[in-house]
Amino acid sequence: MTSLPEAGIPADEPGKATLGDHVLGQLQRLGAAVGLSEADTALYGQVLLDSLADSARRPLSLPPASPSFLSDDHTPVEFSLACTSDAAPALRVLVEPGWTHEDMGDSGRAGLEAIHAMAARWNFSTHQLDALHDLFLPATAEGPLSLWYALDLRAGGVPGVKVYLNPSAAGPEHAAHTVQEALRRLGYDKAFAQLPPAAGYPFLALDLGSWESPRVKVYVKHPRMSADDACALGHASGAAAADIRRFFHAAAGPLPPSGQHGDSTPRLLRRSALTCHSFTESDSDPSGFTLHIPVRDYVRDDEEALDRATTLLTRFGMDPTVLRRSLRALTQRQLTDGVGLIAYLALVYERNRQPRITAYLSSEAYLTRAPTEQYAQVGLLAAQRTQSALNSGRKAADHAIPHTAPKEVTWSRTASKL
Repeated sequence: MTSLPEAGIPADEPGKATLGDHVLGQLQRLGAAVGLSEADTALYGQVLLDSLADSARRPLSLPPASPSFLSDDHTPVEFSLACTSDAAPALRVLVEPGWTHEDMGDSGRAGLEAIHAMAARWNFSTHQLDALHDLFLPATAEGPLSLWYALDLRAGGVPGVKVYLNPSAAGPEHAAHTVQEALRRLGYDKAFAQLPPAAGYPFLALDLGSWESPRVKVYVKHPRMSADDACALGHASGAAAADIRRFFHAAAGPLPPSGQHGDSTPRLLRRSALTCHSFTESDSDPSGFTLHIPVRDYVRDDEEALDRATTLLTRFGMDPTVLRRSLRALTQRQLTDGVGLIAYLALVYERNRQPRITAYLSSEAYLTRAPTEQYAQVGLLAAQRTQSALNSGRKAADHAIPHTAPKEVTWSRTASKL
C-alpha cells in the first residue's frame, strides 16, 4: 500500500512543524502499517485534528501547551496496537481534546463538545455519558485530566469510541464513591463490590457507538504488585493464572524483592501496575480483566521493551511484525537511544474471546526519555526540539503523577492527585 502524502498543518509561524504535522504523519504511517485504507486514515486524521482545534497549529518549537497527564512528554496523543492470535492487529488513538485548558472544568467542556461532534457524525447516543455529567464533569473539577477519548480505528470509517473520565474530579477522597455511584446509575448496582482493593481509581471508561458488547471499565491502581498479586486479581474474571504469571514476568523482567519486613517477593517498586475490570449488559460479575504493566520503567531502553513485547506476542501466538513496523512509523530514532516509546504492555481477557496483548505507543512530539538502568534516575533528552521545550518538559515532569513520571509523585493543575 502507498502511504498518504505528508499533509501539513500550517503553523502560526511559517516554516515550523506543528503538533498537527507530527501526529497526523504518525497516524498516516501507522494506518499504512496495519492496512487501513487511505480514505479511512484521512477521515480519522481529520477527526483527530478537529478535536485538537487550534493547538494542532502550535509549532513544536514551543513547549507543550500544558503538562498533559496522557504521556510522559505531555503530548496529548497516544497510539496503541491491540493484537490477537485470530485477527489482524487493531490500531487505536487516545486523545485529550481539552489539553490546552489549565482549568479542568474548561477542559471537560471542550472534551464533551468533541464527543458530541463525534456522536452527530457517527450517529451514536451519549446518554450514558450525559447521565454521569455531574459526577465527572463538574463546573469546578480537580485532577490531572477531565475527559479523554479513544478511537478504535476500523475499516469503513466508523470507529469504536471510548471515553475516559476521572473519578477524582470532585477530589481523590471521593473517588471510590464516585465510581460506585456511576456504576449504580449505569445499572451495575453490585459491580463495585466485585472490584479488588484499590490504592486509587485512575479512570472510569465507557464504550460509546458501535460495539458488539459495550463495556463500562474501572481502572484500579496497585503499588508494589507481585506476580501472585496479579494472578489473584484476575481470578474473578476467569483469566488463566498461568498466562497472567507468564505475562507479568516477561513484561516486568527481573525484579528486586521489596526489602520491607523481610519480604523477599519480587515486586514492581517503581511506577505502579494497573488493572482494568469491565462489566457488560448489567452483569455485576466482571466480564473482562486487563493487566497493565508500565514496561518503560522496568527496561533500559526501547529495544529491550520491544524484545519483551516480541517474546510475549510470540508466546501467545501473535505476529510481532506489525509492532516493529509501527515503531518505525512513529520515529526514526534508534530504539537504544531512548525509553518510553512502548509505554505499557497489557494482557486483556474478555469473556468468550481470545486473549489480547496491547502495546501502548508514545508519540514523543516533545521529548524522549533517556535510556536508563533499572531503578536508576530517569532523565530526559531533547527529541529534535529546542532547549526551551526541554526545560519546560522537565519542569512539568517534576510535577507529574504516576502515569507520566518516572517517580510516583504528586501532579497538580489544581493541587490534587489520583
